Amino acid sequence: MPRSILAALILAAVLETARTAAADESLWELLKAGGQVIVMRHASTDRSIGDPPNFRLDDCATQRNLSGAGREEARRVGAAFRTRAIPIGRVLSSQWCRCLETARLAFGEPEPWLPLNSTFRNRELEPERTREVRALAGERPARGNLVLVTHQLNIGALTSVYPAEGELLVLIPLGGGSFRVAGRLKPDATN
Repeated sequence: MPRSILAALILAAVLETARTAAADESLWELLKAGGQVIVMRHASTDRSIGDPPNFRLDDCATQRNLSGAGREEARRVGAAFRTRAIPIGRVLSSQWCRCLETARLAFGEPEPWLPLNSTFRNRELEPERTREVRALAGERPARGNLVLVTHQLNIGALTSVYPAEGELLVLIPLGGGSFRVAGRLKPDATN
């Protein structure tokens, strides 16, 4: 490869990294002011294991759970929020163990909330649950930032964005069940 092409590729990579860092920093500043909604997909799991047909919400041993790396990822997210003094108000979570554990490790004790549960096995539930989440996400939290920890399918239905495990979306509530996606924070951007 000619040096000029290699130099151009390196420059493009450096510029993209700088652009991403600046975008991430603007999201952190937005969150520092409070009043936003953070929608987080649960942290990393062992993707080779799915939830078996007979799983039970009250028994984590029957579910796909966080991996060791996922637990560390959730802790890093929480540490980044504390380091940046991001105010957290309510923390709501799907009742599934991987979401509850993510929320607990990152933000403290969550409130389990049925509308955040996965609709993977019963897609007929999705429209009503998405309406409930949309109504909440469209309203400015009374204090701090609202955190919602849920599943990729639910986040996609709500925002048309399909995040990776551990990824966060920052929503700006506009009232009346409306919001704007301000941006995304990848788990590695929370360091």
